Amino acid sequence: MKKISLLADSIKTSALSVFKGNPEIIDMILSALFAGGHVLLEDVPGTGKTVLAKAIANSTGLPFSRIQSTPDLLPSDVTGSSVWIPSKQEFEFRPGPVMTSLLLVDELNRATPRTQSALLEAMAEGQISIDGKKHPLEKPFFVIATENPVESEGTFPLPEAQKDRFMISLSIGYPDAQQEAQILTSQKELVHPVEKITAVTNAEEIVEAMKQTAEIFVDETVVMYIISLAEATRKDGRLITGVSPRGSLALYKACQAYAAIKDRDFVTPEDVKKLALPVFRKRIILTGESAVRGYKADSILSELIDSTPLPAFKAHI
Repeated sequence: MKKISLLADSIKTSALSVFKGNPEIIDMILSALFAGGHVLLEDVPGTGKTVLAKAIANSTGLPFSRIQSTPDLLPSDVTGSSVWIPSKQEFEFRPGPVMTSLLLVDELNRATPRTQSALLEAMAEGQISIDGKKHPLEKPFFVIATENPVESEGTFPLPEAQKDRFMISLSIGYPDAQQEAQILTSQKELVHPVEKITAVTNAEEIVEAMKQTAEIFVDETVVMYIISLAEATRKDGRLITGVSPRGSLALYKACQAYAAIKDRDFVTPEDVKKLALPVFRKRIILTGESAVRGYKADSILSELIDSTPLPAFKAHI
C-alpha cells in the first residue's frame, strides 16, 4: 500500500496535467474522498468544474458515471427502477447511474428538489432503496456535484439536508492569465486531454487509504478548537442556523485526511483553520436581515474563524 501522501500526489499530478487551476483545490477534493465524504463545486459555467471531476475519476480508476441534471430529471433516472419482465413474470431491478463508485452530478441545482433528494440516502448511507429493497453501493462511493450560482436562470435551491451531506464545498474561480493561456494551448486535438488520462491507482488502494485516514491522531486541543468554531456560528446573531455536530464531524474527518495527504500522522490547528470555511460554508443560514444588509456566508465565517484564537499546540511525534 502506498503512503497516502504518495497516493494523493500521484492523483494530483495526473489531474493537474489537464486541470489548469489551484492545486490546493485537488488536495481538498482528495481530503473528502479519503475521509468518506462528498464534494460540491460551485462556480459559473466554464471554469473547469466538469473537467476537474473527470480528471479525478480517470486518475483514480474508479468506476464512473455522470448525471446531467435537468428540470425533467426523475428520481428513478438517478437510482434506477424495477421493470416488469414478461418472460420471467417478475420485476427486475435496472440500476441507475448512482450504482457506481465515482458519480459526477453536473449542474445539480438544475434538477428539482425531489430529484436532488434521491441522492440523500445514497450519500448518507451508501445504499438506495427501491420498492422496499435495499441495494448497497460500491465502496468507495464518492459524489462530485457541480452547482451553478443560485442567481443563474433555471436553478433550484438545494435542500438544507442535501447541502449538509457534502463534506466540502469549493469554488474554483477564474484562472489567472498564465493558467488560461495553458488551457487555450493544451486543446489542439479533437479529443479533450482529460480523456487520455490513465489510472494511477484503484479502488482497493483508495479503500485502504480511507481506513488509514481514520487512524490519524487528533489531539484534544484540536478537537476543542473544532467545537469552538462550530459554537461561534451557533451564537452569531446574523445566523438563523449554525453548524451542527454533523458539520463538526465533517471538519474533523476532513482534517484527518488533509493531514495524511500532507504526510503527517496528526492534525494541526492550522489544518482546521484552513478547512473550516469550505466545510462550513453550506451549513449555515443567514437571517433575513443579514441577507438584506448584504452579508455573505463566506465573509461571516471568515470573520468568525479569524476571531477564534488558535490553541497552543505541541506536535504529536
